[in-house]
Amino acid sequence: MIKNRFYISIILLLISVFSTFGQTRKQLEAQRKKLNLEMKQVNNLLFKEKKKEKNALEDLKDINKKIKVREQLIATINSEASILSKEISKNELKIKKLDKKLSDLKKDYADMIFKSYKSKSQQSRTMFLLSSQNFYQAYKRLEYMKQYTKFRKKQGEEIKIQSNIIQKLNDSLWYQKKIKDTLILSEKKQKLAIETDKKKQEKLISTIKKKENKYKRALQKKVKEEKKLTAKIDKLIKAEIARANRIAKAKLKSKSKTTKKNEFLLSPEAKALATKFELNKGKLPWPVDEGLVVRRFGKQPHPTFPGITINGTGLHIVTQKGKDAQAIFNGKVLNVLVSSEGRKNVLIQHGNYITSYNNLEKVYVKKGDAVKTGQKLGQIFTDKVSKKTKLIFVLFKNTTRLNPSSWMLKR
Repeated sequence: MIKNRFYISIILLLISVFSTFGQTRKQLEAQRKKLNLEMKQVNNLLFKEKKKEKNALEDLKDINKKIKVREQLIATINSEASILSKEISKNELKIKKLDKKLSDLKKDYADMIFKSYKSKSQQSRTMFLLSSQNFYQAYKRLEYMKQYTKFRKKQGEEIKIQSNIIQKLNDSLWYQKKIKDTLILSEKKQKLAIETDKKKQEKLISTIKKKENKYKRALQKKVKEEKKLTAKIDKLIKAEIARANRIAKAKLKSKSKTTKKNEFLLSPEAKALATKFELNKGKLPWPVDEGLVVRRFGKQPHPTFPGITINGTGLHIVTQKGKDAQAIFNGKVLNVLVSSEGRKNVLIQHGNYITSYNNLEKVYVKKGDAVKTGQKLGQIFTDKVSKKTKLIFVLFKNTTRLNPSSWMLKR
């Protein structure tokens, strides 16, 4: 009789529609915020400081990173705006339907009031009761009048509820349109900025092409130097494993104790530590509080010169000047290596795992020190020419390099 079920179903439908869209939109909103933060980091860490010398290849790499993040941001904004458009269309349709129902409800209510008034003018309530043939009929008529009065009150309440639902939908629609307008404005700003970035990119590519052979030779030289340094670190780690195993055998007082080549001989405590390290895969903290990954793990083609492959032995993380590298897990300082340029590399042993914190200017620990998760190991070196403060973070299991991104918390 009264349209309670209709209104309940409408409200439940609206809740389900909002939750379905809301979940997807929340994910996109979180992604947009993350990309906005990354864009700020790109500007602060790669473009804030003026470089002493111009290096077209390095500058091109930085501008490419900036363009990539901006393109991802524009795509995310477009997706978010598209979902909002769908939400707005659905809301507008719901409002039309609800407006029609409200109009019908008001019409029914007006007819009922008119008939009630007309009925009152022809015969008073008292006369209606007194004209009853018997007491039972009088009782029934009294109950009818009570129910009729209650029904009128209920109709009035339903009109109020319906009006509130429409008002809330209208408010939601206004808010959604406001968000969409803000997103469209943000997208326009990003598009204008990306046009400027692409002009710089084209200019840098033109500069590189004019001196392509020179840049290629310099890049190939750098790749060779990195390979030599990697091989040197590998050799040193193998030596450290052999040295650690000799000490472990002496402590265990078991000359017959054997292990595979280039693998740690683990005591029960070291095994327990390695197990804890493995159990924290995907949950380990980053070696710097704030940073931007400019080179990822694994082999990757050079973005400018085809045929030249770059091998990412770990993660290259650019951070703020003066920042410290921090231990990602409990362990022991296996060694502190020093390069010919004076850069330090702290190696931390976690059972049969090793974390390497390379390109440090100062170190706060020494060989054999026990370290805790989050402990500061040393200050990261800032290049005086490029003005970049970059940590090279590498993860090993014995002598095998692993992808650090798989082990650390998602950012």
